[in-house]
Formats: sequence, structure tokens, C-alpha cells
Amino acid sequence: MAIFRSSLIIILLFAINSVSAQYATTRVRTQHQKYTDSLKQVKYDNILPIWGQKAYKNGFDIPYPTGAMINFIWVRQQIVIDNISLGLLTDDVDIPLTEVDFLEFGENYSDANTVLFRPDIWVFPFLNLYGLFGLGSSRTEVNLTVPVDLNSVVDQRLTTYGFGATAAGGIGPIWVAVDGNISWSKPELLDTPVKVTTFGVRVGHNFVHDDKPYRNFGVWLGAMKVTLASETVGAIQLKDVLPQDVFDRAQEIEANYFEWYNSLNPNNPIDAKKIEVADEVLTPIFERIGAADGSATVRYSLEKKVKEPWNGVIGAQYQVNKNWMFRAEGGVIGDRKSLLLSVNWRFLL
Repeated sequence: MAIFRSSLIIILLFAINSVSAQYATTRVRTQHQKYTDSLKQVKYDNILPIWGQKAYKNGFDIPYPTGAMINFIWVRQQIVIDNISLGLLTDDVDIPLTEVDFLEFGENYSDANTVLFRPDIWVFPFLNLYGLFGLGSSRTEVNLTVPVDLNSVVDQRLTTYGFGATAAGGIGPIWVAVDGNISWSKPELLDTPVKVTTFGVRVGHNFVHDDKPYRNFGVWLGAMKVTLASETVGAIQLKDVLPQDVFDRAQEIEANYFEWYNSLNPNNPIDAKKIEVADEVLTPIFERIGAADGSATVRYSLEKKVKEPWNGVIGAQYQVNKNWMFRAEGGVIGDRKSLLLSVNWRFLL
């Protein structure tokens, strides 16, 4: 299962016997001993997390079991596009999806901004389950290089929903968290949602306030992998996929297309196949571009993936008390750049 590569991870984290939000080890600083001793006297009546009473009895300051988090997330990453099929629909033309395997692309980018509501609950002191519900927007920039240089930019709203789990525990003075989730993002112009699988590992340390042991500042390093479902199918009008600059140069772009078309050799089997496909679907599309017909609808089917699935992250969290936490995390290592800002409110039911 993508959320955890092996059940051994959970077993390992449980065996470490550290479940604390404040301390990642059973060693307690002298100024915090009184607070730790008071935790051992807590009578924990909540059902969740399971073994919560045992955790307090051992002096661990576990987080409140229920939480509601608001996350703002920005992500920019390169995407690779393969296996494209195109079609066209106008008032007098209806061309079904046709494979076009000779298109070539430059660098293509995807940007997304999302506000996520993330309710969660600690089922065990070491295992948290959560849901994801979000609204946002995305911008996809595709740069075609063959048969012509053509830039496409699509802005659209999107909705997101999903679920995930986090396993966490301590090793000496540091803590380790393993997180995974599956979500579905539905851009308004796609026929079906895009499945996204995320897997991450983070290693960090908490600096506990001398006089207020319930308050701490945590920092961490980690790595995250993102995988997109490969197939995307949809339909979009040319006016929604091409910037105004393209329509301003519509006849020039059409002329460049036919320059490429006329350079093909019909006696060459490879070129002959390109001519056949071009006659069937590409030429009608570029004729619509040349006519600046933004109402023409292009059908498409393609496979996509992120250029670099893994990237490195650094983050920090300030816990004011057991009710309120503020978090920031940036993806700064690798092709994918990201920023997460969040507010977390935790409470007892």
C-alpha cells in the first residue's frame, strides 16, 4: 500500500516506545521533571488515542486526540507529457481522439494553490488518521516545440479530497514521522479527477520552553515523493488554452505549421505517417488557430508524470500550547518547489 511501504514501519515506531509531542526520549531535563511527574498522575478518560492512559502514566505528554487544521499549499513542478491523442469539435467538424506520437515539448510546468481543511484523530499515540478537503486553483503551462513553437497556459479552479495517515515516534533526542496520503484533485476542465499519491519521511527535534514545558519549537528535515495518475482526458476551447498572443500571431503560427508540413517527404514512411495524422487532426486544429476561432473545442488524452518525484523539505512548528500550533514547510531541494503554511487547533471531545 502506498501510504506505508511496509507494516514494519508502524511496528518499529511502536517498539521505540516514544509517543510524546514534547519529548522524543524518556530523558527529561531537570526543569521539566515536575511537569513530567504531573503527567503521570493524569487520569485520562478519553477513548482515543488507545493506550492514552498508558502514555500519560509513563510521563509522555501526548497531543490532544482531535484536531482541525487549515493548510495553505503552493506547489510548482515540471511535468513530462507522453502518449498524446487529439480531436476537434466545431459546428461543422467532429474529429474523434487520434494518436499524435510525434509532438515534441520543451519544459512544461504545473502550479497549484490550495486551501485544505484537514480534520484528524490520533487512533494510537503513534498513529494519526486524517482527511483532506480543499479548494484552489491551478495553472498548467505547456510549451510545444514540434511541429511549431506554441505556448499553452490553462488556468482553472480545482477541488480536492482524500485521506492519509501519519506514524510517529522518537529515537533518542530526535523524532521521526512517516506520512502518506492519497487525494483526488478535480480541475474544472478535466472529465475525471487526478489521483495524487504522496509519501514523506521527516526527522526533527523539539526545543522545549524552559518555564512552559507545554510550549515548544520544532524543526525538521525530510523528503517527499509525489506520484500523479498518468492518464488525463478532457476537452477545452482554444480560447481557454491559448493566450491572446497566439491569436495575435494566428496567421504566422498557421504559416509556420504549413512550413513544417510541407517539409515532410511523402516517400519516407515515417513522414508519410505524420502526413496522414496531420491531415486527419492537426491541420484542422491549426486552421482553426489561423482563423482565430477560439470557440473550437480540442479534445485530448495524454499521460503525464512529474519530472522529479522526490524533493527535499525543511520545516518548523511553533506550539503555543496543547490547543494551538503554527507550521511552515518549504520544498527547497530538487525540481519541485513548495510552500505550506498551516494553523492547527487541537481539542478534547
